[in-house]
Amino acid sequence: MVTTTSQVKDLRERTGAGIMDCKRALEETGGSLDQAMLLLRQQGLAKAEKKAGRAATQGLIEPYIHGAGRIGAIVEVNCETDFVARTQDFRDLAHDLAMQVAATAPRFVSEEEVPADVFPALEQEFGSRKNALEAVSLLDQPFIKDGKQTVRDLVRERIGKLGENIVVRRFARFEVGADLPAGDDTETQG
Repeated sequence: MVTTTSQVKDLRERTGAGIMDCKRALEETGGSLDQAMLLLRQQGLAKAEKKAGRAATQGLIEPYIHGAGRIGAIVEVNCETDFVARTQDFRDLAHDLAMQVAATAPRFVSEEEVPADVFPALEQEFGSRKNALEAVSLLDQPFIKDGKQTVRDLVRERIGKLGENIVVRRFARFEVGADLPAGDDTETQG
């Protein structure tokens, strides 16, 4: 089947993949846009695995304040070069991650950060290890903008698209009054 430039353009706009990658994916899938998108996603994940060991010492810190300012989050996302850190794709990823943290209140960046002695309590609280990880591990959560993929999948997609290793280094989440005991309306003056 012959792929048209409009098909390549449409696939490129949807995935952000290179023109030749889009053309090859469409040719390999017989012109099926959905199958080509899946193929590009799989290829992006393969690329991400190859880049995982590379040092990510550049990046940015992205804040996000939700609604009326009652919930906020800040994330540090690292990449290999300051050039990539300044791209809109990287900034959009950092913003989406900060929004994810504000919305879902994870406790850890990844499963590797969860202390082994904490897992039994988490499994009891959430019913299973999988449910616990989706609740407390940022990278294992379903992405709030697309529940079909995890945050880890989103990061891997961007690694494939941007061509550099990307690491979510750390985050913090703030909620007005979250640490105050119930009914504590005393004022502290200094």
